[in-house]
Amino acid sequence: MSRVSLKSAHEIEAMRRAGALVAETFRILDPFVKPGVTLAELDRIAEEHIRKAGATPAYLGYGPRNNPFPATICASVNEVICHGIPDGRVLIEGDIIGVDIGVLMNGVYGDACYTYTVGNVAPEIQALVDTTREALTAGLGVVRPNARTGDIGHAIQSLAEGRGYGVVREYTGHGIGKRLHEEPTIYHHGARYTGLKLQPGMVFTIEPMINLGGPETRLLGDGWTVITADKKPSAQFEHTLAVTPKGHEILTL
Repeated sequence: MSRVSLKSAHEIEAMRRAGALVAETFRILDPFVKPGVTLAELDRIAEEHIRKAGATPAYLGYGPRNNPFPATICASVNEVICHGIPDGRVLIEGDIIGVDIGVLMNGVYGDACYTYTVGNVAPEIQALVDTTREALTAGLGVVRPNARTGDIGHAIQSLAEGRGYGVVREYTGHGIGKRLHEEPTIYHHGARYTGLKLQPGMVFTIEPMINLGGPETRLLGDGWTVITADKKPSAQFEHTLAVTPKGHEILTL
């Protein structure tokens, strides 16, 4: 428990401002997520907005020194689960794209992900996106003092697997604050009444990755891009939240 830092009201207020910038960046991107736009263009728009606000893109340069992440956003299209690198790929009608945005602002981080649909998508793809959003809501719904991290995972897993989808195991939510990744680890599967007990002042992300097919993943040769092993589509939604005395507050709304 000592490894989990409890945030002060002052720190949470700073994280609220960082989270607001993340949310604002999604709103800025929204009209540009359409057929004919490249992933690189979305990345440029996001970086420009974040820097104009006096913040720093959290992911740009993040990771190992010999292979840092090369962009502002993660742009994960269709079968890409997470950590997709924005490039010259052009969005087409029927795609889905998970955009993950992180910022460093006034010494603290904000982090969230949103899956956009590009034009009209097939009904089974829309159902996947809707279920993933609902899975995040289900996970958020159990967050309160004295609940446990396993309760979060159980809520997400039971909803998604109950509808026949695969829940990714290898990539998780995480504590966040003055560092992008802190304790605790938040799994998106698990058993009720297990795991770490939640306390006011904990701040972490919940970010379920839900696959149309099985839960298995594969890491590509660039060392970042993660795809579904069966090449079926995947969706992701994420918020940063703080545990409060009466429940929780989403910091990236």
